[in-house]
Amino acid sequence: MAAPGENLRVNSDRLWDSIMEMAKIGPGIAGGNNRQTLTDSDKQGRELFKSWCDEAGLTMGVDQMGTMFMTRAGTDPDALPVYVGSHLDTQPTGGKYDGVLGVLSGLEVVRSLNDLGIKTKHPIVVTNWTNEEGARFAPAMLASGVFAGVHTQDYAYGRKDLDGATFGDELKRIGWVGDEKVGARKMHAYFEYHIEQGPILEAENKQIGVVTHCQGLWWLEFTLTGREAHTGSTPMTMRVNAGLAMARILEMVQTVAMENQPGAVGGVGQMKFSPNSRNVLPGTVIFTVDIRSPDQAKLDGMRARIEKEAPKICEALGVKCSVEAVGHFDPVTFDPTLVGRVRTAAEKLGYSHMNLISAPATTPAGRPRSRRRPWSCAPASAGSATTRPRTSPRNGRRRARRAVPRGGRDGGDCRMIG
Repeated sequence: MAAPGENLRVNSDRLWDSIMEMAKIGPGIAGGNNRQTLTDSDKQGRELFKSWCDEAGLTMGVDQMGTMFMTRAGTDPDALPVYVGSHLDTQPTGGKYDGVLGVLSGLEVVRSLNDLGIKTKHPIVVTNWTNEEGARFAPAMLASGVFAGVHTQDYAYGRKDLDGATFGDELKRIGWVGDEKVGARKMHAYFEYHIEQGPILEAENKQIGVVTHCQGLWWLEFTLTGREAHTGSTPMTMRVNAGLAMARILEMVQTVAMENQPGAVGGVGQMKFSPNSRNVLPGTVIFTVDIRSPDQAKLDGMRARIEKEAPKICEALGVKCSVEAVGHFDPVTFDPTLVGRVRTAAEKLGYSHMNLISAPATTPAGRPRSRRRPWSCAPASAGSATTRPRTSPRNGRRRARRAVPRGGRDGGDCRMIG
């Protein structure tokens, strides 16, 4: 039996083997995974995870959004559970570790406690949230958003994929509609282990990223209307070029972000030209500007400036401009107690670490910053990790997250802390 308070290490080989076994389900490109939510592959992944939890003596609860809650009992029947988890669904071109690490590391904690015969006062609940990625059904973090009261269940059930299938129908099809009311569970704390999904830890040669804050975000969807015209026969002076207006707005966004350094980013990752022909100037261009900062005033100031300057750019070119805010999260400060425990664990285990600010997941849904959680991260070459804490306004929970190495898209050497 370990001494009280002693830092114990998990079985890293077993954790690695579990990750590799899960990765066989829904193989993707470049050694990654395509295990999108509520697909047959997602169903297989859930079944494998359940079988491992059964072997570890966990009892399963499933809510009406299909989220899996796997519980190891504590010694105090009145103590609220400590939750740890993430998600098993992936992007179409996802990696082996994003989300999966958070779920399976929670299982490994339980397995290691079982091996050592250690009982805990609080129950431990290993969690697999449904549709965290949002790759198939937008928005992302859908089930946890319903849990936190950001979305209604009817809204979630009505989300459609590109083929017209609804979330509710597909959840029924794979057989994972639970009977628990969504959001009824109470939490003492929540920790999530996660890959960094960024270059900072590797660049700084640090193993652990202790996430103290989460950036706020605005998604601004622009619709620019010009005039379709042949690129070869229309004189330059007679063009109403929506594509050119977009290019100048992108340059302006870059300038705004750079002038707000440090602690601000901005860019465009999605755009749609119509008619999208090589030799036709676009009549319509739709694109989304993504700006982020942990400073609320800076974030809102960037939005105001972009929305002020973009119409001027378009007016000079004769292009019509409209903008709609399609996504927003306020910045979040993670629970200092949980952040401190992540940092202390890293120090006791001898891992190099640094504070990090996390970007919220790319979704206009709102979960990230309605479930405030602490977490930590790590780069592939250094084998590091990240963890962040959060508290839900609805459930009073605190959450912490830890991340690991990048490799391929999101993988690398996997190592647990704590």
